[in-house]
Amino acid sequence: MSSQKCVNLILIGPPGAGKGTVAPKLNEDYGVTHLSTGDMLRAVIQSGLPLGQKIKEVIDSGKLVNDELMGEMILAAIRDCKRGFLLDGFPRNEKQAEMLCNILSKEGLKLDTVIELCVPDELLVTRICGRLLHTSSGRTYHETFCPPKLPNKDDVTGEDLCRRSDDNEPALKKRLEVFHTQTAPLIEYYKKLKLHAMVDASCSPEEVYTQVRAILDQK
Repeated sequence: MSSQKCVNLILIGPPGAGKGTVAPKLNEDYGVTHLSTGDMLRAVIQSGLPLGQKIKEVIDSGKLVNDELMGEMILAAIRDCKRGFLLDGFPRNEKQAEMLCNILSKEGLKLDTVIELCVPDELLVTRICGRLLHTSSGRTYHETFCPPKLPNKDDVTGEDLCRRSDDNEPALKKRLEVFHTQTAPLIEYYKKLKLHAMVDASCSPEEVYTQVRAILDQK
C-alpha cells in the first residue's frame, strides 16, 4: 500500500550508488516525482517552450547550463509535484543549494531531508565497469551481479551487448573526483541545516531501501 505522506527530498550519491534503483520505489510508495536534472533538461528542450529554447542554445554552444536557468527549470518542475519531489542531480554546489532554498521558500515549501548514498570508490569501480547494455531496448546487465545467460549477448534478442563510453576506470575516477570535490561542501551545508542523513549503499538494494524508508518514516 502506498504511503499518504508527502515528502520533499534530495538524493545525493556518486555514479553507481543506486539512485536509479531507489527513486522508482519512492515514487511507488510515496508518490514523489523523480526530478533527474539530466532527464529534465532533455524534456524541457523537447517541449518547445521558451525556457527549452534558451537551454538548447546554451548546450548547442558547448557551454554548461548556468545556475539561473537551472533554477527556472527546477521551479517549473516542482510546481507540478503534487505529492512531493525527489531531486537527483541538483543542487551540485552550495550556491545552487542556497538558490533552491530561496525557490522553495517563495513557493511555501520545505525540504524534509537530504539522503546521501555512500559507497566506497573501489566498489563503485566494480559496479560501473562491469555494466553491460543492450542499446536498442535499454536492458542492462552486469558481468558479476547480473550476467547475461550467454557472455555479451542480450537474453531476449541474442544481439551483442556493449558498454557505455564512460563506463571505464579512468573516466569513472575523473567523475568521482569531480563528485567528491563538489559534494563535500554541499554535505556540510545540509548538515548545518540538520537535513543530512547518510545511508550505507554498499549493501543490497533491499537493505538500502529499508534504510531510506526508515529515514523518511521519522520525518
